[in-house]
Amino acid sequence: MKTRYLKINPLDNVAVAITCLKAGETIQGDEGELIVKEDIPAGHKVTLKEFSQGENVIKYGYPIGHTIEPMEAGCWISDKQLKTNLEGLLEYTYHPVNVPLDIPFENRYFKGYRRKNGDVGIRNEIWIIPTVGCVNGIANQLAENLRKETDGQGVDVIKAFPHNYGCSQLGDDHENTKKILRDMVKHPNAGGVLVVGLGCENNQPDVFREFIGEYDEERVKFLVTQQVEGDEVEIGMQLLREIYAKAKEDLREDIPLSELRVGLKCGGSDGFSGITANPLLGLFSDYLIAQGGTSVLTEVPEMFGSETILMDRCRTKDLFDRTVSLINDFKEYFLSHGEPVGENPSPGNKAGGISTLEEKALGCTQKCGKAHVDGVLAYGDRLQVKGLNLLSAPGNDLVASTALASCGCHIVLFTTGRGTPFGTFVPTMKISTNTLLATNKPNWIDFNAGVIVEGEPKESVCERFIDYVIRVASGEPVNNEKKDYREIAIFKTGVTL
Repeated sequence: MKTRYLKINPLDNVAVAITCLKAGETIQGDEGELIVKEDIPAGHKVTLKEFSQGENVIKYGYPIGHTIEPMEAGCWISDKQLKTNLEGLLEYTYHPVNVPLDIPFENRYFKGYRRKNGDVGIRNEIWIIPTVGCVNGIANQLAENLRKETDGQGVDVIKAFPHNYGCSQLGDDHENTKKILRDMVKHPNAGGVLVVGLGCENNQPDVFREFIGEYDEERVKFLVTQQVEGDEVEIGMQLLREIYAKAKEDLREDIPLSELRVGLKCGGSDGFSGITANPLLGLFSDYLIAQGGTSVLTEVPEMFGSETILMDRCRTKDLFDRTVSLINDFKEYFLSHGEPVGENPSPGNKAGGISTLEEKALGCTQKCGKAHVDGVLAYGDRLQVKGLNLLSAPGNDLVASTALASCGCHIVLFTTGRGTPFGTFVPTMKISTNTLLATNKPNWIDFNAGVIVEGEPKESVCERFIDYVIRVASGEPVNNEKKDYREIAIFKTGVTL
């Protein structure tokens, strides 16, 4: 008889329904036969024992909350019967663990662009970046004009990235905008950048130019529209033509896989996320780090409930302390706005089988495998060390993906059980947690991890996935690029003047 439910960890007292379960049927799973008491959708949890009120529910080997009423074995347990155990700020103790990856070095390469400063990009694009939302229309017009003039030939894409910010912002909001835009200007996936300013905004173009630091003046140019006489679009086009002439000469070359940097993201998660797609990314992340590469995990609020797993994997006490600050600073952010730290998951998550933030977090953190934590980044920081890094950013898909790209990731690997067309300013690869989604949305989904629960060994799926990521790093477009779904979102925490 085919297994109908999956117990993820030997300590678990609930399992995941692999297919829809019907009331009254006797099903076979890892624990033997189980009589189902009510209809249970695929991806949702079924109780493996009787529960008393207030008893901890265990999944992935850890508590994901407690029951709010007694329950029989074989019942559907969802957000209606579960309550989070999460509270406010916690004190943490460092208990370092050592888990060797034991993955061989394979000396593999991808085809990328070696930039003048030695950095590497996987795309050769021309970007028009506004310093302030007031010039979004000019930025869009410049991009459209250059696309028409060049017929889009010679570079991968010509794209403007409008946003709402750059003025009427104070404090952290103003700094966040400056940091993200600076990181974009310096991102190696851009073969050239035109920065378009107005002239009277808070994010003053001259100050922003200094904030950027060193840059290639042949590839990065500035247009301040209030300061030019005549048609600012034509003057902008003259600058873009100079940038384009340089960028179109760039050629791909062999780059060691150790130079690849990937962001790890999940969105629209479901009950299969922690079983298929997220563990697949964990395997890939460990493989990439074993090759000398870099992966970045963010979505700090979705670490709540599994944060100690990451803390104990910190390579040093200093990294542990910084991770504690990463977690508690975000909790303080929630509490300062009068919001509970456990107000998650989303309606779509719940419909997909995720009941509490702990459950979501334990599935979410599987994306970073078992490697040690080698770096901790504040929002808007750029990568400094290779290996696994933790990045401060919220769980919001658009903001978190933008933050991953901004810190220097070449690709965002985005797992999803519900589906989304979104893409940020670097290739945003969608990995489905289930085959139905991949079948229904082939124009969104780039790789199907759902085959893992259908019997294909996760090791062979990972081998296929590694090959696919290398092809994408070498120029093969993913769906968000084919559809030209590319945008940015900047984290806002304060007032607008």
